Amino acid sequence: MVESTVDTITAVRASALSLESVSRRHGRGDRETTALDAVSCAVPVGSFTAVVGPSGSGKSTFLQCAAGLDRPTAGTVRIGGTDLGALSEAALTRLRRDRIGFVFQSHALNLVPSLSIEENVVLPLVLAGADPEDERVLSRGRDLLTRVGLAGRGAQGPATLSGGQQQRVAVARALVTEPEVIFADEPTASLDPESAALVLGLLRDAVRIDGRTVVMVTHDPVAASWADTVLTMDGGRLR
Repeated sequence: MVESTVDTITAVRASALSLESVSRRHGRGDRETTALDAVSCAVPVGSFTAVVGPSGSGKSTFLQCAAGLDRPTAGTVRIGGTDLGALSEAALTRLRRDRIGFVFQSHALNLVPSLSIEENVVLPLVLAGADPEDERVLSRGRDLLTRVGLAGRGAQGPATLSGGQQQRVAVARALVTEPEVIFADEPTASLDPESAALVLGLLRDAVRIDGRTVVMVTHDPVAASWADTVLTMDGGRLR
């Protein structure tokens, strides 16, 4: 028992993300539904994990609970050893801002239309208190735009970009805080194959070059093939 406990603690500390018996139920009584059913897993630091499954399988709820966007009904979610359930709403907001990056399916959720492309990239730094005119902040934004193939486009608005280019800006913004985990929710769902490959390549490079951890929900087996590990969900459980 002692060895098992020690092994568990060691595994949690070595994981960028861990879920222990996580359940999420909605409604009450006869109307109660279970979106997640006692899900447990550990995602290693510096890995790319895809979560796949049919519509209604629980994969989106998995991402929401894992990223601290929704609180589970039962169980424990940890980011880098931090128990999300033990955090206040304010502390959880700070953790999402400082230690997590997001790439959403919807362009409307990814980018703020009233901000320039560069301002969108550095927005998490500004929200954390950085001076938007600080040369280090500006340089960070420019460097990331160069990395995603959009050098020289920073002063433009998001509306001037194609959907694939907007997703590449979203990846740049997800990287700007050097997060522990990047969560991507169907990041290529509305993209053509070439644009999708560019976005997936950037996520792959975030793991390979930067040592980031990427967790991606997708229904696309081609997108899932870019990952190191594929987790399959069905009926709210990992199969």
